[in-house]
Amino acid sequence: LNCLKSHMRSWPSLELVREFVAQNNAAQIKHVIQILSQEFALSQHPHSRKGGLIGLAACSIALGKDSGLYLKELIEPVLTCFNDADSRLRYYACEALYNIVKVARGSVLPHFNVLFDGLSKLAADPDPNVKSGSELLDRLLKDIVTESNKFDLVGFIPLLRERIYSNNQYARQFIISWILVLESVPDINLLDYLPEILDGLFQILGDNSKEIRKMCEVALGEFLKEIKKNPSSVKFAEMANILVIHCQASDDLIQLTAMCWMREFIQLAGRVMLPYSSGILTAVLPCLSYDDRKKSIKEVANVCNQSLMKLVIPEDDETDEGKQSLSLQTEPKEESLSQQEVTSSGEPGLLSSSFGLPQSWFYTDRVPVTLNLDGIVQVLDCHLHDSATGMMTRIAVLKWLYHLYIKTPRKMFRHTDSLFPILLRTLSDESDEVILKDLEVLAEIASSPAGQTEDQGPCDGSDMRSELHIPVKASQLSMKGMECSPSTPTMNSYFYKFMINLLKRFSSERKLLETRGAFIIRQLCLLLNAENIFHSMADILLREEDLKFASTMVHTLNTILLTSSELFQLRNQLKDLKTPESRNLFCCLYRSWCHNPVTTVSLCFLTQNYKHAYDLIQKFGDLEVTVDFLTEVDKLVQLIECPIFTYLRLQLLDVKNNPYLIKALYGLLMLLPQSSAFQLLSHRLQCVPNPELLQTTDSTKTTLGFKKATATNIDYLELLQHFERVQNKHLEVRHQRAGRGEPPDRRVVL
Repeated sequence: LNCLKSHMRSWPSLELVREFVAQNNAAQIKHVIQILSQEFALSQHPHSRKGGLIGLAACSIALGKDSGLYLKELIEPVLTCFNDADSRLRYYACEALYNIVKVARGSVLPHFNVLFDGLSKLAADPDPNVKSGSELLDRLLKDIVTESNKFDLVGFIPLLRERIYSNNQYARQFIISWILVLESVPDINLLDYLPEILDGLFQILGDNSKEIRKMCEVALGEFLKEIKKNPSSVKFAEMANILVIHCQASDDLIQLTAMCWMREFIQLAGRVMLPYSSGILTAVLPCLSYDDRKKSIKEVANVCNQSLMKLVIPEDDETDEGKQSLSLQTEPKEESLSQQEVTSSGEPGLLSSSFGLPQSWFYTDRVPVTLNLDGIVQVLDCHLHDSATGMMTRIAVLKWLYHLYIKTPRKMFRHTDSLFPILLRTLSDESDEVILKDLEVLAEIASSPAGQTEDQGPCDGSDMRSELHIPVKASQLSMKGMECSPSTPTMNSYFYKFMINLLKRFSSERKLLETRGAFIIRQLCLLLNAENIFHSMADILLREEDLKFASTMVHTLNTILLTSSELFQLRNQLKDLKTPESRNLFCCLYRSWCHNPVTTVSLCFLTQNYKHAYDLIQKFGDLEVTVDFLTEVDKLVQLIECPIFTYLRLQLLDVKNNPYLIKALYGLLMLLPQSSAFQLLSHRLQCVPNPELLQTTDSTKTTLGFKKATATNIDYLELLQHFERVQNKHLEVRHQRAGRGEPPDRRVVL
């Protein structure tokens, strides 16, 4: 030993250890290693430490294949020197360990974690020589791991999971390089442990170094390829929330990569991802409103959204009890997903007898896959409430709500009371497309059979009175008129509530009524039954206490009725009043139309009630004529010249059988001042032929007008009296407003 101490630099330990090996003297070998470790490698003097490191390396070389028996004693002091303040000593330690590992080869694998831990520190060493030496050692260790089939991956994963969160660039590069190596080894299945390191990989993906980001991209790309090849062995559920978090990252590369992974997960795992829908939507929906600067993210997010929507199926509307009973009757499969059950497009392959879908779509590891509808609705509701939500996101939210009401109506109607107010507020959105989707959702709510309730009828009086200015008698309102038409679809309890709240919104937001009122009502006539809409609105307006609003609303509805292509069928239904349903509708409309005298006359023209129209015009002399009133008469004259009233103009040829039509038109003419409308109507009446010239031999033929007047059995006298009562109320209200100093209607001084 004295000889070893005095001649350390000439490696005398090499020969000494060889002698002990030849003698199979393990005790002396350990004694030599202990002396080299304690008295030299761990000495306080730098030169002694250098000599100790060289001696330990020499021992390893001398031991040869037997070095594996003493690796713990050889490695520990060398690793301690990795932390030495002297960079030259750290380099010697690296060189010594390289020689130890090179001799031991595969025998070092049981000590891999401590070696990896030491190397991870040297990877970030500031001295270039030390870094260079550590890289050589690193490559050697990678070769050994690659060649061996005894690598302890289970023992290594906790260390990898810890080290992967390092913020040092060199340490990150070191970690990624090892992950790439382990992923490339066929005998090492790193995919099983991907949930342990996936979050750390996405953290590294946000590194400032382009090189490290690129390496991490490659690693993640390799993992994704492996996932696509072996989806049955992937723990999709354990990684879902990790992806949800990184899909919301501020870094574009992280967000795009996570979104691409999410797309593949949804398409490969199918309904396994369904329990995470609320989190996925939280991440995906905001991306749909990105501009062209983030076009790639937006496109992938859109695919994720569409794919996730397809996972919701009608069977998700089954009651919880039904699913529990099914789980007792049906033996679920062991695997959560198999290549035979789901194709690459995410669509089901093999069918089960229960629902016509693979059982793995309903069960994962013997746990039924359920739709977290409450969580989804909460996310959708939050996005609608958030004023900063982009237009495309709002559209997507409304599409989701519509889809859920179609696929899971019974469960969705539990949320309707909470969703209803925000859906109504969304009608004020600045985007027409958003309003269209919103109307689709509201129309589905109003017409879905799932909305039928035994205790909530369409005439909940307390609710209606609070929503609109409706007297107490409104609670006794009959919906018979809405139910009498056999072609009318059944409306649920939310339909009438929808109509009431829509009118309330128009009443409180007059700008909405002016700019979007006609658009909204016309679209509703396409989505729902036009007769129901007009019947219910007329019914509600009949009891409206704000008479000025009632008049404005009636004028809007009348304009839509007379001019919109969507109302063609309803106009034809009213034109002849041939059926009890059409006569019922006419009487309902008439009573509300009385809020506006001119619209009442136009309704009579539409329904060919010319005598009653003339009787109404005779009453106009008792009304307070305003500028607005004359403006509406002017517009009516313009309407008479439109294609809608072609039949009316042709009836002017039959002077003898339509005397009240001509008298009504002359009545309008007498109401008008000398204006362009006056000239237009005057010229039209001048075209009325002389009845003597058009007289035919069939003088006994009864007229259509007479037949219709006697066949409809409508009490026109009662209608006329109702008109007078309504107009008297309007006069009283105008006088009350004037007495309170409110701006009066524009009047014409005659």
